[in-house]
Amino acid sequence: MITVENLTKRYGGFTAVDDISFEVRPGSVVGFLGPNGAGKSTAMRMMTGLTPATSGRSTVLGKPYRDLHNPGRQVGVMLDASAQHPGRTGREVLRLAAIQIGVPKSRVDEALAIVGLTEEEAGRRVRNYSLGMRQRLGLASALLGEPEVLILDEPANGLDPQGIHWMRGLLRGFADGGGTVLLSSHLLHEVQVIADDLVMIGRGQIVAMGTKDELLSRGGTTVRSTNDEALYAALSRAEVSVTSVPSGLVVDAEPGVVGQIALDERIVLLELRSGGSEGLEEMFLSLTASTSREGTAA
Repeated sequence: MITVENLTKRYGGFTAVDDISFEVRPGSVVGFLGPNGAGKSTAMRMMTGLTPATSGRSTVLGKPYRDLHNPGRQVGVMLDASAQHPGRTGREVLRLAAIQIGVPKSRVDEALAIVGLTEEEAGRRVRNYSLGMRQRLGLASALLGEPEVLILDEPANGLDPQGIHWMRGLLRGFADGGGTVLLSSHLLHEVQVIADDLVMIGRGQIVAMGTKDELLSRGGTTVRSTNDEALYAALSRAEVSVTSVPSGLVVDAEPGVVGQIALDERIVLLELRSGGSEGLEEMFLSLTASTSREGTAA
């Protein structure tokens, strides 16, 4: 269980994380979604005791992270896969971690096998690893202590499609076995397949959260026409909520209603579809469009 209550982080006059609250329950995967600079990484650093909160609190397994007896055995954390000694081999990185958290050397081989790093790859210096291999090594470190909770920041960066498919299966299996997974990403499709719940954040604030099915049902109708400006005006006159997005319009109404309004206005439709994953993505983009702050706090 991860519990976040009114968590806030300010740096002088800049608010990186602004009064966020949510829970991650055992047996579930929660996707923590937001554009670059939304505050995801800062929030995770506060959850894991690396950054002090300005106000609010977070607990993991009922306690602040710093109060856990042996955090490495209870919580698997991967916040920066590149933060590994480049001169050590992958196996050496894991052996040192095993000593620190008190697990037997045999667990190193098990962790390497879980993440699919071969004997030859484990013997290479980390400086010679690809980004995808570093991600796998970071996951091996997180899983080394057989934790109950995983907190992972952008774990699919650098993985090829096969690697992303593998990671989804790994994390889904971990949650199905009773584990708790908090998974951050700025890419919706990366986590949508495995996530049970979604928390969407923009400019440090939660803009939407709920179960995946709830948010999918809120995806609305996506429509694209030969004259989106005129269609937007017609929908607004009909008192239908509508948002303009790069791919067209997202409308809070059934496709039949949208189609009838377009017909009445003699506007030719090029695309008309209900919610689903695409609608969820458009909703996410519209919710975070005004709160994106690319290039500031992560």
